[in-house]
Order: sequence, then C-alpha cells, then structure tokens
Amino acid sequence: MSYDHLFSEAKLGDLTLPHRIIMAPLTRSRSAQPGDVPQDLNVTYYQQRSTAALIISEATQISPQGKGYAYTPGIHSNEQIQGWKKITDAVHQRGSKIFLQLWHVGRVSHSSLQPDGVLPVAPSAIAPEGQAFTEEGFKDFEIPRALETNEISGIVEQYKIAAINAKTAGFDGVEVHAANGYLLDQFLKDGTNKRTDEYGGSLENRVRLTIEVIKAVSEVWSGDRVGIRLSPTGTFNSMSDSDPQSLFNHLVEKLNAFNLAYIHVVERFGDVNDESFDFALLRQRFNGAYIANGGYTGESAEKSLGDNQSDFIAFGTPFISNPDLPLRLKKGAKLNDADPNTFYGGNEEGYTDYPSLEQELRPA
Repeated sequence: MSYDHLFSEAKLGDLTLPHRIIMAPLTRSRSAQPGDVPQDLNVTYYQQRSTAALIISEATQISPQGKGYAYTPGIHSNEQIQGWKKITDAVHQRGSKIFLQLWHVGRVSHSSLQPDGVLPVAPSAIAPEGQAFTEEGFKDFEIPRALETNEISGIVEQYKIAAINAKTAGFDGVEVHAANGYLLDQFLKDGTNKRTDEYGGSLENRVRLTIEVIKAVSEVWSGDRVGIRLSPTGTFNSMSDSDPQSLFNHLVEKLNAFNLAYIHVVERFGDVNDESFDFALLRQRFNGAYIANGGYTGESAEKSLGDNQSDFIAFGTPFISNPDLPLRLKKGAKLNDADPNTFYGGNEEGYTDYPSLEQELRPA
C-alpha cells in the first residue's frame, strides 16, 4: 500500500516534520530509584525510537504530589532534569524532536506514593474504581481529598515550574496531559467534578483549571510549542461526563486563544469507540493541528489523513515493539508483536531488546 499522506512533510506549530507519524506517550515504569530519575536504559529506548517525526514522552509527574504509579519519571528535581537532558540530546542526535508530557494524576494515586503518606488530591472526594500500582504491589484506590479553592493556584504553579524544567532539559515543547482520568480530566468531567466553587458546575467553571494551566505553560513556551491531550469519551479510571460534546467543543474554542500547536485526541481505548461523539466537529472547532490517537494501523492512518480527518497520527503500542515503526510501515514489513507482560517495570527485556528491521535482515 502507498502511504503518500502518512509520509508527507507537515507543519506542527512552528516545527516542520518529515512525516506524520508521532510516537504517543507510553508509561513504561522504568525510572531509576530512588528519585524517579530517567536513566541510561531510558536513553537507549528513546534513541531507538527517534524514527518518529515527533516523540511525546511518557507521562511525567510535575511534582511529588502528581505521582500515581511506581517507577514513573518526574521533572521536578535537578537529577530528573539532568536525566532527561541525556534523553533529549540522544533524540536530537538522531534528528527527531521530543515533547515532554506534563502529568498530575490527581486521585489516581495512593497515599503510599504521596509525600508524607497523605491522601491524593482531586476536585471532589470520589474514589476511582480499581487499584494503584505501588512499590509494594497493587493497592485499592482511596477516597481522595478534595482540593481547597485556595490550593488550586499552587497546582497551576507546579505545571509552570515543570514547563520551565522541560525547557532546561532540552525538550522541543510540552504536552499538557488532560486526558485518561488524571487531574485535569477530573476537573473537566462532571462525573468526577462535584464542586460548587468557581471550578465546578458550569462548562466555563469546569474548563477553568485546564485553561489556567495552558495559560501558565504558554508563558514559558510559545503556544506553537505546546499541545494538549484530551480523551472526550474516555472511561478509563472511572471517568464519565453527561455531555462530552458540549464540554470539549467549549474547551477547544477556549484553547484557540493560545495558538497551540495541536490537540492530541484519544478517540478510543482498545476496541471501544463511542460513535455518538463527533470528533470531526471537534477538529473543525480547533485552529491548530489535530493528532488522532486510538488503535490506528498504517492503512487506517493513511485513510484518516487522506480523508482530512486528522493532521498527524499517534501510534502507541506498535512503537513499543517496533522501534523503527515508520520504516516498517513504509516498506510494508511485518510488525513485531508487543508483549504485554513487559509493558510496565523491569529491565531491558520488552523495552530495548525489540529488533529493528535492519537487525532482522542482517545475515546470521
């Protein structure tokens, strides 16, 4: 199959990318301990995948409070900044670009992961279903503590400092994680936001924190180096909203004021696709680029681009097992299958040991 659209040059913000294949953020839980510091193993992993036109880093906690999983990296200490600097240097040496995904998990955490063992924070004191991945194994989620109104400006400041640290670490831009049931998504959706102050109730109030975060981050980076990830229909981490179309149409219209590089939209999780949501309408409302995410293959990605339904396609799981995914797609080569047993935690197995096409074709 010909991939004329997928392999065409395109502008993303003020960057010119050689093709339209983006590496989606992928939590792999392999940071050095103690300190959640990116290490040499992570350098190898990202450098291998610098075949992507743009890499969006794994979700990275903006503060100790923002942590929700064992062994995930941060961007709030000097050691973490220096660890990430090795990664950005390695990616740039291979000619690719990399954005850092800024992450605060909110209620999707556990007191054992929090400083001084305090409860996780959230818009409202509602626990998600399921369990947290801690250093002692899986533990049931707890009822979080609802943030006081006067604490929210401090959360915004955490994002701003993290954006500054990302610049110091040599990233090309940042993506604000407002999807998948984490803190900003919790404020956006009425299934998790039951507040009665200026951050709850109306659409205007529920988008307020996300807009304040984007404003703060855009004071560090120009808007054309900032993106945001959204999951309008996502139910992961016990999420729901009574009218996601109105909510996200309103949000992206507000985001237009910041001239962002892109919205990165999770259109589905696995095989679940909510056809009641009009993603095309969301794209029409937004002035920047639209990165589509959600189980795309080379064929469906080419069709989406060709039908003008998206500007770029983010691939997740295929990049885990195919470090040279763009080359494999271009040549029509077979893709390696990813092993779910090695997705989270561990060492190089299932992380940096997947072969490239060149290695597979090399004579024994």
